[in-house]
Amino acid sequence: MLFASPTFLFFFLPACLAVYFAVRGIRAKNAVLIAASLAFYAWGEPRFVPLIVAMALFNYAAALAIDAREGRARRWALGAAAAVNLAALGVFKYADFVVRSLDPLLAPAGIALQPPHIPLPLGISFFTFHCLSYLIDTFRRRFAANRRLSEVALYIALFPQLIAGPIVRYKTIARRLRVRRHSLGLVSAGLRIFVIGLAQKLLLADPLAPLANACFDRTARPDLLEAWAGTLAYTLQIYFDFAGYSTMAIGIGLAFGFRLPRNFRTPYASRSITEFWRRWHMSLSSWFRDYLYIPLGGNRHGALSTYRNLVIVFLLCGLWHGASWTFVLWGAWHGLFLVLERAGLGPALRRLPPPLAWLYALLVVVLGWVLFRAPHMGQAVAVWRGLLGVNGLGGFGPAMALAFRKQQLWVFAIGGLLAVFGLPRRRLPRLRLGPALAWGDNAASLVLLGASLLRVAAGTYSPFLYFRF
Repeated sequence: MLFASPTFLFFFLPACLAVYFAVRGIRAKNAVLIAASLAFYAWGEPRFVPLIVAMALFNYAAALAIDAREGRARRWALGAAAAVNLAALGVFKYADFVVRSLDPLLAPAGIALQPPHIPLPLGISFFTFHCLSYLIDTFRRRFAANRRLSEVALYIALFPQLIAGPIVRYKTIARRLRVRRHSLGLVSAGLRIFVIGLAQKLLLADPLAPLANACFDRTARPDLLEAWAGTLAYTLQIYFDFAGYSTMAIGIGLAFGFRLPRNFRTPYASRSITEFWRRWHMSLSSWFRDYLYIPLGGNRHGALSTYRNLVIVFLLCGLWHGASWTFVLWGAWHGLFLVLERAGLGPALRRLPPPLAWLYALLVVVLGWVLFRAPHMGQAVAVWRGLLGVNGLGGFGPAMALAFRKQQLWVFAIGGLLAVFGLPRRRLPRLRLGPALAWGDNAASLVLLGASLLRVAAGTYSPFLYFRF
């Protein structure tokens, strides 16, 4: 079920809120949310609901087993539980990738492998990382294993963040699984945040999707104009698509009394790749930092060890995003520039005029998105060649011409400003403008909601990009 679909907006969310606030007691409210989360997931992937249930049951029991042990037995329990979670992720997400990668290597020996074509459960990368963080933090004694199965199940399956994040640490919402504050003000604030995310998705990301799709999927040799138009369209599309989903998830969570972590902080304003990863998909980057980079040694054992750890983390970060070599190379691309910045480029960037440092970071990110979006390496090279003008200067070919609309120029302009500078902040102390600002907020929310619903009514919304991860 899509947050931007009529089913969710007009039926599921209102019904869920109504039933949630009709029942009394936190356990009853949790039961409503568990049922709603399973129904939400079942709407699009009914065959994988047993997988969600099995993972909740397994990780509930595994955390209790870890908590009951000491020393080596505790480590073995964690290792076994983590292996089961990673095995599930590996089978569903990477089995085809491994077979396709091995097949050319084994072909000279006369061995032919057939990909198993295992369907990918929606959001498996996200809820697997939820499970792993819960187990690891239990092992580290950050908290005791929760003995209430319903609360563990709700943490794993909570529908706002189930399919595409943000990746929420158990400790972040542990208290609110048992005690939550509810008020009309929180619901109102949450729904206004939801509307902002809905507008990011429908009014900024989706209008640019046709240009990106035409460039990467239907243009074999994009020229200079086509390559830059398609790549910049995707640069804005993926940001507003993913940030929009995260913002909607945060808003829905707040309406139900949960405070989910912020996931983006104007990443395209960064002046280095190091800064970019402190602003982009922050819940994922902090997950890799705390559960992989630091356990590998972080930066505690010299420069070479630090570089190795950064490369390992970002190769796996790329692989986490998708079972394809283009994603692995995207991770390697970012890892390379993080190493270069650690090795001396970082201090040099800080001495540059800020606009030049910003231009460097943006160019690296944009060129990296080519790898991320391209369906295969050949198309990535073709787009890179187009960006350099090797494929000609030309104009729009048939595919790009059909995808282009004049209104997209406004989306580029407004989206570019918002992506770099963010939403305007209110800093008007000592001025008696509170009621006026509140009315302005409400009016802006209604305008954004109305414009978004017009897109929904026209059937022009599309699935979120991060659903496939």
